[in-house]
Amino acid sequence: MTERQTPQAPRTHRALVLRRERLTPHMIRVVFGGDGLRDFATGPYTDSYVKLLFPAPGVAYPQPFDLAAVRRDLPREQWPRTRTYTVRNWDPAALELTIDFVHHGDTGLAGPWAATARPGDELHLAGPGGAYAPDPTADWHLLIGDESALPAIATALAALPAGAPARVFLEVGGPEEEQKLDSPGSVEITWLDRPADAPGAALVAAVTAAEFPTGRVHAFLHGEAHFVRELRRHLRHDRGLGREQLSVSGYWRRGKDEDGWQASKPEWNRRIEEEQERERP
Repeated sequence: MTERQTPQAPRTHRALVLRRERLTPHMIRVVFGGDGLRDFATGPYTDSYVKLLFPAPGVAYPQPFDLAAVRRDLPREQWPRTRTYTVRNWDPAALELTIDFVHHGDTGLAGPWAATARPGDELHLAGPGGAYAPDPTADWHLLIGDESALPAIATALAALPAGAPARVFLEVGGPEEEQKLDSPGSVEITWLDRPADAPGAALVAAVTAAEFPTGRVHAFLHGEAHFVRELRRHLRHDRGLGREQLSVSGYWRRGKDEDGWQASKPEWNRRIEEEQERERP
């Protein structure tokens, strides 16, 4: 008889809501704090992300919370549901962690939670992970995404070297969703209104038609999986970017919630890897 294997649980942190702010009609900022974040650290990446752990309704978890014990002792349907979010800001001196949530009404899990979050509300989180930061040796920077990538893009812009050239393409729901993005770099931002029936179409059209500066570019391409894959092909095949010049990730996929997307993402990644193997000289 084979003993059931339990996935290794990542380290978790207990976070308390300090305050909440609506940045735009569909973007909510929640600032977390508390001593449970004392050992939290983001490292060098501007796309640092955490896994927020939302309790399953009616389930009593061990106290203090122990994700390893939860995964060992409880059936999978009682495990907390996870949602992945970019760290918008981390202030280790103040122990304040800022997360921006896209909110589309009562649908979904994390957005509705953020809309009703109150000071003192508790949430556990795992992480952080991350893999990208702007290359200070690049001649210029290209950042492409939708609302889901906006926090990571904003953090990357704030980390650019002084005067570093950057072209940014951001697709959002409309002018009311645009945000002021500060940067020490020399930044040109193109805001695009998302077609209701074709997420990513405006981004694809704008990027493929754009005239790129000369020199070596470091590119960040994150957001809805369909446009990410299409623009990755464009950047690799039509623009001639090397794989080492690209940070690419499908944050979500239309028609799927995060549970469904995470289940199918390995297949998506496999296809990307196959494309990369075919691209090898």
